[in-house]
Amino acid sequence: MAWASAPVETGREPGAGRSHEALIELRGVSKTYTAASGDVRALEPVDLDIAAGEFISFVGPSGCGKSTLLNIVAGLLEPSAGSVRLDGVEMSGPSRDVGFMFQSPVLLPWRTVEKNVLMPGEVMGHDVGQVRPKAREVLELVGLGDFLQAYPRQLSGGMQQRVSLARLLTYEPRVLLLDEPFGALDEFTRESMNVELVRIARSAGLTVLFVTHNIAEAVFLADRVVVMSPRPGRVSGVVEVPFPQPRTIGVMQQQAFTDLAFQVRTMLGGL
Repeated sequence: MAWASAPVETGREPGAGRSHEALIELRGVSKTYTAASGDVRALEPVDLDIAAGEFISFVGPSGCGKSTLLNIVAGLLEPSAGSVRLDGVEMSGPSRDVGFMFQSPVLLPWRTVEKNVLMPGEVMGHDVGQVRPKAREVLELVGLGDFLQAYPRQLSGGMQQRVSLARLLTYEPRVLLLDEPFGALDEFTRESMNVELVRIARSAGLTVLFVTHNIAEAVFLADRVVVMSPRPGRVSGVVEVPFPQPRTIGVMQQQAFTDLAFQVRTMLGGL
């Protein structure tokens, strides 16, 4: 094996990122919500660099700011302090270079699979005739080429999430943000979707930020796992994942994988 079975340390201070060739740069990003009962500090300052083509998993307890951070990177939520830069340009709102996928697939039940995928193009004023070939190509890529005219009610949960993923990929984002997209799926389907997600992300050269509560999932998917503390959320550590890509589910049987997952669990305080 090319790696040892002992836990792998990053050699960096918590929250430190890669400074070279960063596509996404987070500098002092924090968030405080104002409520009638007083201010709620949801996210402590986060500093992190993410390289183009990296797959980053964020793991931590509920309420630790994972989703808040993802929404800030998406431009859907304004930070209380700090900045997010995409390819050197500070973000001030949503970007067409960034696609966001939620736990729910959010499909319109009266539209077919193909028409659900084409919908963002219609909203953006694209010529649907020009977008359709790309949409069909991507639906083939995610294994739904035979379901163009099916309706969401005719699809399994995993297939619906594939439609949601295809809808993002059709418009060629550079960055995918995924907030527990497979959390509602059964374990077998979830594992299958994880394998497919890595395959698609690698083949398309995408940069992926993936939020999950599942430690094994975080380690299996990522190049690095960002471990977050309970609220107020902060980056308590960054763990390198040394297993080569592409990965299969079989890597989860290896002692090195178990050791790495246990290291992440220890950093979470045994939660």
